Amino acid sequence: MGQQTIIKLVDGNLMPQLGIGVWQASNEQVVKAIDTALNVGYRSIDTAAIYHNETGVGKALRESCIPREEVFITTKLWNDRHQDAKTALQESLDRLQLEYIDLFLIHWPVPQQDKYVETWKQFIELKESGLVRSIGVCNFHIEHLQKLFSETGIVPAINQIELHPLMQQRQLHSWNATHHIITESWSPLSRGGKGVFDHPLVESLAIKYDKTPAQIVIRWHLDSGMIAIPKSVTPSRIKENFDVFDFRLEKEDLTIMAGLDIGKRLGPNPDTYNLTVLNLG
Repeated sequence: MGQQTIIKLVDGNLMPQLGIGVWQASNEQVVKAIDTALNVGYRSIDTAAIYHNETGVGKALRESCIPREEVFITTKLWNDRHQDAKTALQESLDRLQLEYIDLFLIHWPVPQQDKYVETWKQFIELKESGLVRSIGVCNFHIEHLQKLFSETGIVPAINQIELHPLMQQRQLHSWNATHHIITESWSPLSRGGKGVFDHPLVESLAIKYDKTPAQIVIRWHLDSGMIAIPKSVTPSRIKENFDVFDFRLEKEDLTIMAGLDIGKRLGPNPDTYNLTVLNLG
């Protein structure tokens, strides 16, 4: 395997370009998955308060021989805590048993509630306090980002959005880049690769580069300048997803991948998503 690539954020902090996501994984599953991931070479873990597995993430970190400062930890503020970010962060720190978070994200803008600017001001204070190293957002559209910047003068280091070959969000990705915001892709493999892995274009690229369809898609994210956090609890897939640093897609192949975009959203629309209670089943 090649060397993991690192992205420099607008605040000067460094973040691995490929991490592991733990959405819908139990605390027990998370411990095993992170153990595998750290042994493979991952150094970035993405969790959230609403995933109810921060305890497992913390346990995995404590059981690992990797020093804390070498692992980049992201967690997120849920929609019902927009007015109470400091307390919510401390609760996350307690569950993780950590002294600081590398990246703290507002999970959704919740426009109906319209508190995200106030929340962002709290985030700025939390960064100044040292409890978090970098601050960012998830699922923010251009108008949400513009409002943050116009009212505080500070842009998020990261905007984590649904982004995969079937929904490439090129306008938003471009706006982020113009304003020095790194785009981070959630659901980067389009939820198990449905409609992507079996696409003839992706299959042909897999043959050309002697890689799996999943590796082609992850490499497309990385070569497009995005951070990706594919989720898996399966050891073989965790390893497969990380084995992407020994090749790059040629420019014409990146152009080919652009042809897969059909605007297919798999998750909620941030403009209308106002849920505060989430049943993870």
